[in-house]
Amino acid sequence: MLSAMSRHKDWAVLVCLVGNGQEINRGEAGIGAWFSALLAGFPDWEIYLPPRIDANAFVDGGTVSRVLDRPRVYVEEGLHLATGARSFRAESVSTFVNALIAKEETLAQRAFAEIGGRFPIVVTRDAERARAWLRTRMRGTQRAGVVATSKARRLRPYAMNVRAKIEPEEWFLNPREDIRSSSFLEEVATEFDIQGLELDWVCVAWDADLRMESGEWRPYRFRGTSWQRVWEPAEAEYCKNAYRVLLTRARLGMVLFVPEGDRADETRQPRFYDAVFQYLRGLGIPEMQ
Repeated sequence: MLSAMSRHKDWAVLVCLVGNGQEINRGEAGIGAWFSALLAGFPDWEIYLPPRIDANAFVDGGTVSRVLDRPRVYVEEGLHLATGARSFRAESVSTFVNALIAKEETLAQRAFAEIGGRFPIVVTRDAERARAWLRTRMRGTQRAGVVATSKARRLRPYAMNVRAKIEPEEWFLNPREDIRSSSFLEEVATEFDIQGLELDWVCVAWDADLRMESGEWRPYRFRGTSWQRVWEPAEAEYCKNAYRVLLTRARLGMVLFVPEGDRADETRQPRFYDAVFQYLRGLGIPEMQ
């Protein structure tokens, strides 16, 4: 894009709207890719940035510093889009989710308190109660759906099989009486199906691919018959970003389903889930009564 636009004889402008923490697969580099390209071969461009660009946890700090040190770089307050439009009932939802993923507990608690009753968020250990919560809230043409990460391989005992591919146009558009519809609450969409889209009411199912261990997030992937720890930093970020995507798909409210696990199943040990549930409760999210 920069190369093509640089061939204009007069002038050109590129406006980039880049979300924070939306990289969920290999080859997705976010705003860091734009910075690297600018530094690599386009010294003549003027660059306008929002003041909190370095708050993006997925941009290399050294790259940001080198861009800011260039001539003709301008920081403009008005370029920061601070208000989320998806969750129109509560502007603090994206702030809450970002703080939740970043383990900024005080900020998350404060953001959740600001949400109040305008955007209900609850947590449960019971998958059927989560589905019932969604059914009781849909009104008129509102839609609901169950989402989980593409790595959530051990949600199958709860009738949530992420390996069963959905047909997105049917999942998003068909009426709730259709078994292929999101609102029928049988088929599960992953981060790849729902990124950039939204529903009114969402159940986010949390599996053991992202755990809370020693007070920190620990990502895992399921290989063969067991979970294996993810050590590659980029893959770890993709895992956290997948949950960030899922937690920001609801327009009106969401329920978080965290399984209780099963001591008789080595792939679903209660310790994989309990710390996540306690963390969410500690942020102020009420348990479904």
